[in-house]
Amino acid sequence: MTYDRLVCANCAAPVSEGRCPVCRASRERLQQQGVFAGLSPVALVALLVVLLGALALLAHQTV
Repeated sequence: MTYDRLVCANCAAPVSEGRCPVCRASRERLQQQGVFAGLSPVALVALLVVLLGALALLAHQTV
């Protein structure tokens, strides 16, 4: 999940604005999660399908 859609339970503002210490801490934590943290589940499934297709093509050509 991307942090731009989250709403802080402490101050009821978007987390991306970082209005309170809780927002700022959550924003920092979400930014440090890595490369695939911002991708939607649909994008991750599509990436997995592409990688499996490439692997199948490679396996077929080595036979």
